[in-house]
Order: sequence, then C-alpha cells, then structure tokens
Amino acid sequence: MFNLGELNSSNNLLLDYLKDQSPETLAKVAQSVSPEAQQIIHQNIQNLLGILPPPQFNVTITTDRENLAGLIGSAMMTGYFIRQMETRMQLDKSFAE
Repeated sequence: MFNLGELNSSNNLLLDYLKDQSPETLAKVAQSVSPEAQQIIHQNIQNLLGILPPPQFNVTITTDRENLAGLIGSAMMTGYFIRQMETRMQLDKSFAE
C-alpha cells in the first residue's frame, strides 16, 4: 500500500514512526476509514495536487521531501478532522433519537 522505505527520514519523527509500522498495521488503519471519509480525503488530495482527468492527461508530479511531508501532514490532519466530525455526527444522531 505505502512504500516509505525510499524516503529519507532525517529529522522527521513522523516519517520515522510511519516506517516503524508494519504494512499490516497501515492497511488496517486505512481499511478502518469509512467510504465517505475516503472519498473526501481523495478529493482533497486531488485538489491539492491539481489532478487532471487521467483519460485525457498523463500527469507526473515531482516534489521534494519537505513538500511531500507537508502533503502527508495535510492529508493526516484532514483525516483526523473528518474522523472527529464522523464521531460528532454519530453522537448527534444518537442524542436526537
């Protein structure tokens, strides 16, 4: 799913932590996300990268380590925020019943 081995992690504690996780752990976390949250995160990353439709364009994105770390951090914060909003929505629904 994720190939973190190729990234240089000098002074990046988050990247070091992610590299220490087993592929099974990362897959389990990724699978625990609801389809709705996955769609929102997918759309957010596409918007950040400015993705063009694949059938019409062959897009290649090149970046450096710092910008990639920023993108990963942004995606993680988006995921965290969305998960918190899902929890809040579930609580609101249960109190409304």
